[in-house]
Amino acid sequence: MARSKTSSLFPGIGPVTERRLVAVGVADLAALRKLGAAKAYQRLKFRFGKDVTLNALYGLEAVLTGQHWRAITPARKAALQRAAQK
Repeated sequence: MARSKTSSLFPGIGPVTERRLVAVGVADLAALRKLGAAKAYQRLKFRFGKDVTLNALYGLEAVLTGQHWRAITPARKAALQRAAQK
């Protein structure tokens, strides 16, 4: 079974999302930390539309917090969704 590749810039993020982040001006982990998950997700959503799902938002948060996206609590997911809608 092949292992999925993850980003060298954003640990835990796949190569497609990595390319998309760079395309919207989020060039590295420091830039993601400065911007935050919700703002980075807004940039992705604006540029790539329906191809970007809430899983991307949770994945970005997971990178920033050092956990698996499935470990993010429902309350935190709801807060992220609210922040991303602003």
